[in-house]
Amino acid sequence: MERYSKITEKRKREIVLLRGSGCVYKKCAFCDYYHDSCKNEEENFLLNSQVLEKVDGQYGDLEIINSGSVFELDKDTIELIKQTAKAKGIKTLHFESHYLYRNRIPALRKEFCDFDLKMKLGLETFDNELRENVLKKGIPEKDCYVIAQNFDEANFLFGIKGQDSNTMLNDIKTGLELFERICINIMCKNTSKILPDKDVINAFIKDIYPLYKNDYRVDILLNNTDFGVGD
Repeated sequence: MERYSKITEKRKREIVLLRGSGCVYKKCAFCDYYHDSCKNEEENFLLNSQVLEKVDGQYGDLEIINSGSVFELDKDTIELIKQTAKAKGIKTLHFESHYLYRNRIPALRKEFCDFDLKMKLGLETFDNELRENVLKKGIPEKDCYVIAQNFDEANFLFGIKGQDSNTMLNDIKTGLELFERICINIMCKNTSKILPDKDVINAFIKDIYPLYKNDYRVDILLNNTDFGVGD
């Protein structure tokens, strides 16, 4: 499992894949990342300390992911993130969070007031029918403007049955209207019941990828390890 990497295109930054207590939601129909977890906080902190030691602050920008939400990291890891960022001259931090934690984000921003904190939402799509009835994402709100509150960035999931070029383009355009940056993840086969749809993926590659592959505000992961972390 690779847990440290540098993203050298578009918004250059370091990225670490830490380990937390595990996603408290675990109902997303497309996801099996929650297996990367441990209930032992001491073991998690030991692992996370080893990963954070690799951070050198080259870009002054660090993204932290943990196969869940930042709120599932132990307190010692949170403190070590602060210490590491200060010691390495890092100004910008990125965390991920499920929508169910949205009301805890203002307090987190206060806790990290010394940094430019960017919160990323695992949104997947603005299509409420697809998001909730198929992907089981757990975001009951339908108003896209309300959904975007408290978040600066968002993840989208493309390449599954029920999507086409028009729906994917709509997600991108709305996402860029409401968020500073977005990250597009193309569905890869995993242990979940949601399978990649080759026709949808081909439509993305043909119609959409050329439009946004060089867009500074859009990260595109054709494979889920394209950031250099994961398994």
